[in-house]
Amino acid sequence: MRLDELEIGKDAVVASVDSDDAALRQHILDMGLTPGTEVTMMKYAPMGDPVEIRLRDYELTLRRADAARIELVDVHDAHNVPRENPGGAPTDHPAFGECARRPRLGRAGVEAGAPLSLALVGNQNCGKTTLFNQLTGSNQHVGNFPGVTVDRKDGQVKGCPNVTITDLPGIYSLSPYTSEEVVSRRFILDERPDAIVDIVDATNIERNLYLTLQLMELDRPMVLALNMMDEVAANGGSVDVNRLERMLGIPVVPISAAKNEGTSELVEHVLHVARHRELPGRQDFCAADGPDKGALHRCIHAVMHLVEDHAKHAGIPPRFAATKLVEGDELVRGALGLDANELDALEHIISQMEEESGTDRFSALADMRFAFIGAVCRTCVVKPRESREHKRSVAIDRILTGRFTAFPAFLLIMGLVFWITFGWLGAWLQGLMEEGVAWVTDAVAAALAAAGVNPVVQSLVIDGVFAGVGSMLSFLPLIVVLFLLLSMLEDSGYMARVAFVMDKVLRRFGLSGRSFVPMLVGFGCSVPAIMATRTLPSEHDRKMTVMLTPFMSCSAKLPVYGLLTAAFFARGSALAMVSLYLIGIAVGAVVALIFKRTAFRGEPVPFIMELPNYRLPSAKTTVMLAWDKAKDFITRAFTIIFAASVVIWFLQTFDIRLNVVSDQSQSMLAGLGGLIAPLLAPLGFGDWRASTALVTGLLAKESVISTFAVLLGTESASALSGLFTPFTAYVFLVFTLLYPPCVAAIGAVKGELGPKWAAAVFALQCVVAWVVAFAVRLAGMALGLA
Repeated sequence: MRLDELEIGKDAVVASVDSDDAALRQHILDMGLTPGTEVTMMKYAPMGDPVEIRLRDYELTLRRADAARIELVDVHDAHNVPRENPGGAPTDHPAFGECARRPRLGRAGVEAGAPLSLALVGNQNCGKTTLFNQLTGSNQHVGNFPGVTVDRKDGQVKGCPNVTITDLPGIYSLSPYTSEEVVSRRFILDERPDAIVDIVDATNIERNLYLTLQLMELDRPMVLALNMMDEVAANGGSVDVNRLERMLGIPVVPISAAKNEGTSELVEHVLHVARHRELPGRQDFCAADGPDKGALHRCIHAVMHLVEDHAKHAGIPPRFAATKLVEGDELVRGALGLDANELDALEHIISQMEEESGTDRFSALADMRFAFIGAVCRTCVVKPRESREHKRSVAIDRILTGRFTAFPAFLLIMGLVFWITFGWLGAWLQGLMEEGVAWVTDAVAAALAAAGVNPVVQSLVIDGVFAGVGSMLSFLPLIVVLFLLLSMLEDSGYMARVAFVMDKVLRRFGLSGRSFVPMLVGFGCSVPAIMATRTLPSEHDRKMTVMLTPFMSCSAKLPVYGLLTAAFFARGSALAMVSLYLIGIAVGAVVALIFKRTAFRGEPVPFIMELPNYRLPSAKTTVMLAWDKAKDFITRAFTIIFAASVVIWFLQTFDIRLNVVSDQSQSMLAGLGGLIAPLLAPLGFGDWRASTALVTGLLAKESVISTFAVLLGTESASALSGLFTPFTAYVFLVFTLLYPPCVAAIGAVKGELGPKWAAAVFALQCVVAWVVAFAVRLAGMALGLA
């Protein structure tokens, strides 16, 4: 039987793993889906594809087409036979002082007080960023979704001003499959940190230790941080830390990053191994007691002898170089600079191993590592009973990923998000903020008048600064509420389920389910959404997702929607705003279909992703993220928006000879806006004030509102009615929804894909915005709305 045919609730043993894509096959093996592994079919996605399986105590999703390449044997009913746990009680782990057991020392140590660099490495979603925040006092974003960290982050360890620690993106092995994994590998190999902190999820120790063995092959000072030990203990499990240290030959420190338990001991250990250059006690994980294992053992050591001089010259540990050459790693092969004879000898050695062992090179290495890990876990780990978190996740998934309930649940959750943001909570908080801004504005205006300040200066302060910045601040509650809710969804683990549920839908548009998460993040802000595309394993999916993400309406457009819908649609304002979000999604879908048949032909990459357990959102994380977004919004209000408001006030107050104008149509701003107005006239808003607002919106979308406030002197419906009718206001909103994002988002595209792609995104958004807005206007005219 093949894996795609396995019934729900059945167990089977993997016999072989096949794929036309060598990198994909290796990634599947690195995730633990190796021959001999028992898997359980958990569920199919609501549309039948992809599937969710359980192996090595965690859930993995993959498409049925890839599952069809995996052969199974020994199909049987699912069972829960507990693994035989090691005998004897676990020993206490001393706070410090195991260094006497470190059998190997590297080069001369580092003097106390000298600068040190540390790398924080681990699987995706294992708690690296949480630990980084605890160690440095930073406030980096944390989420319960694989790939939250997509770039390296540096910080100073608290109390150690000369120690820098770098939080790297999650990586399952040192054979990177996605672009953010390349960042981690490149840092570890090229930057050569003084020590590595390998953080391991103790609730899923078997899968996590796979990366640990590869890091040990690098022969660098390292410490293993055994995270989430509080969850293991709460569910009846334990780890014999001292025995685990002896088997691995590196220090092991049990911690709980979320509760800040064990972190001080961890810092103590890592500083010790870094300063004394203490290297791992073992690198060889071959079990040479059987014919198959012996073949691989001989192969690796033969390759080590063959390339030893090249490896030393390239600064690559011989053991690591040998295993990577066996895997066919092109980067390592290129770095070693082997000649043709050496390459022939290398291939001969590997082929001999495959013939003797009866398995291919990828499977042999993965099986070697997991066999060693299995022996370690049987010796050191008391396996906990099924955790509360997993039981809870299974129960919740019956609804949130159920065949008939997944899509209604998603629509209900997103509807609730928008109702809370634009209705119940957000609108009430916005009203309070508006009253506060109006009170401060009136108080400042009265104070300036009482002080006899020059009328032009009064106009600058009240009509320029307060009108522009004050109008912006009134929308701060909406943005904070939206970010709070999106953060809670991500922190809970629901985002990963959305990707699972939506994969088959997005595949029809040429994307994978993983593309849905960056686009969903785009409803908050396009910049992190564009950066999040690094988690996508192919350039095809990544570039296409970057091109489509700006069509998702970011929170910076909320002030524009809020002002115009409240002015022209009154009670229907919430419905009007929701319709804009739906238009953005619909336009993005149409553009995706066009891309699929033109610039981005071909199938999206395979969908392989770990499904984390649901967790209650961290109150601290959620509040701190909301504070960060509020701080960012306020900073922009008092920098970009402040500057834009002053410039706009100046341009609309004076003519080209710097005379104060009595009619704004004679101002410098009117002349500049008039250059663009003819292009917008077919859309129904060819007024120079509307075109000026759109231009300033390219700096920051909130500038559209501050521009109107400065130009019109007020944000009232009566003032706006002189500029728009209800229908042209809606067309204007459609154009605002779809035209190019802010300069920060365009800069993010440039940083990710280069200047040509940034220019392409800008041009695409301009064309699509004009065409769709014109189509809406024509439709309205046909229906008699114009």
